[in-house]
Amino acid sequence: MMPMKKAKVEEENEAPRPISGTFKAAKGMHDLIGDEVHAMNGFIEKASDIALYYGFKPIETPLLEESALFTASVGLTSDIVEKEMYTLRTKGGDHLALRPEFTAPVMRSYLENGMQNQTQPVMLYYSGTCYRYDRPQHGRFRELRQFGLEVIGTDKSIADAMVIRIVLLALNEAGYENLTLRINSIGDKECRTAYKRELTTFYRKNLDNVCKDCKNRFKTNPMRILDCKDPKCQAIKMSAPQSVSCLCDSCKKHFTEVLEYLESLSIEYTIDSTLVRGLDYYTRTVFEIFANDVRVESSGKDEPVPTTPLALAGGGRYDYLAKTIGSKRDVPGVGASIGVDRALMGQAGTKLMPRIVKKPKVYFIQLGFDAKLKSMTVIEILRKAKIPVAQSLSKDSLASQLGTTEKLAIPYAIILGQREVLDDTVIVRNMENRSQDTVKISRLSEYIKKIK
Repeated sequence: MMPMKKAKVEEENEAPRPISGTFKAAKGMHDLIGDEVHAMNGFIEKASDIALYYGFKPIETPLLEESALFTASVGLTSDIVEKEMYTLRTKGGDHLALRPEFTAPVMRSYLENGMQNQTQPVMLYYSGTCYRYDRPQHGRFRELRQFGLEVIGTDKSIADAMVIRIVLLALNEAGYENLTLRINSIGDKECRTAYKRELTTFYRKNLDNVCKDCKNRFKTNPMRILDCKDPKCQAIKMSAPQSVSCLCDSCKKHFTEVLEYLESLSIEYTIDSTLVRGLDYYTRTVFEIFANDVRVESSGKDEPVPTTPLALAGGGRYDYLAKTIGSKRDVPGVGASIGVDRALMGQAGTKLMPRIVKKPKVYFIQLGFDAKLKSMTVIEILRKAKIPVAQSLSKDSLASQLGTTEKLAIPYAIILGQREVLDDTVIVRNMENRSQDTVKISRLSEYIKKIK
């Protein structure tokens, strides 16, 4: 087994190591022993617990996938393919790769297993190992463990906000308090064309002042220049054109709604104009989450090496991925992943215990944009009270949501409409006899617990 291209050359140039009788873990990989395993499992179980509560279902994809899945999805010039993939050729001649990331395999599974024929969106969560040939350093390994979420089949802005919300909750309950959410919108393929044009014009005038990697990126994918961590390029990067200034009306509306959802949840954010994704299948929302209390050395090449807040998670919307890997039509999707190894580095020592999954007792129904803004606040009240709940926040129709409640045989529905938002109440409906009560949100968990 060997990584592709540059990684292959580097490995072959290394002198053979004599066998001394004592083997060590491969470079960039490490063992987990005792409490380290408990911490890893505890984090993943708590994150899974939160995802399950919000209606996500688990998925496991193979560790080995066809290499073409990643070359098609992330592009031949991306760092993942160009420098970081581990590949092998089987005896039968198949070209396989150890997965470097989860999103492409999850979308492959969605398409292969006919999930597009299920009720949309399909909400999935996963955990497992990924492998990337990269220079090992503090918080960066060649074998890395991830927990992630994918919402596939809806372009609604509330899906973006829900993914961010769940990732933040998982990190909060692992002991992180001082987090920074950086967010941006890179638009769709229509308005991004204008942005790329502006970015190319800007960097053409500044090519003499950027690093060698940025000069190469300028030729292949100008947006990736904004990912550069070299201190030499930072001042120029901060003066570059901003993607939000080029958004079309539809993308602008989508981004505004995402921010409104975050504000309704009291989630602080910073709009970061340098935050982009170089892959063409990414659209609109992109974000990253940092721990301000934990700092690590950046990947800059100059000395002294600067330190930056620890990056714990990142994600975004990828509405064009499905077509990239063979679908006949676009399938909207949004997701995020947490670097679990990194998350455990600065963990405050919170003991995380899993929750036994129970059948939902209530189904949460929301009507209208104002209700959507408040919906996750209500769900969180129920989760804190350990009341099992089901929901479909991307749905708009009352009839559709009531139909789902009946189909799942859930005994009670909680309805939050425009009037209820103003009154700070909800309607609790008995699905068997159709009786209903209006209940103050502040008393909701107490009321539900009394229902038999």
